[in-house]
Amino acid sequence: QVQLVESGGGLVQAGGSLRLSCAASGISLSKNNMGWYRQAPGKQRDLVALIDKNAAANVPDSLKGRFTITRDNAENTAYLQINRLKPEDTSVYYCNALGSWGRTGPYWGQGTQVTVSS
Repeated sequence: QVQLVESGGGLVQAGGSLRLSCAASGISLSKNNMGWYRQAPGKQRDLVALIDKNAAANVPDSLKGRFTITRDNAENTAYLQINRLKPEDTSVYYCNALGSWGRTGPYWGQGTQVTVSS
């Protein structure tokens, strides 16, 4: 049974940083792709970062320089570091397993809320 549990969200002022965590069980992140998505109210869920089984990381051009995805194989946890947060980053952030760029995988976490105040 695959479980993904996100944590690390919260309320932060614009310009601040957050590191989100996605702890996985029932699946090995060292052998599978892991993505981070976000969804703001009334908007679609968008990919913000992906790390593949070979640890190659990718971030949309619009977010490069502020969003970084990493993973810790020993902890079986993926991370999303977000720097220089902006109010428009306010969303629920989800991790997703076994997807690829342009295709979501079947496993989702419950999400963690990130709210950025101006």
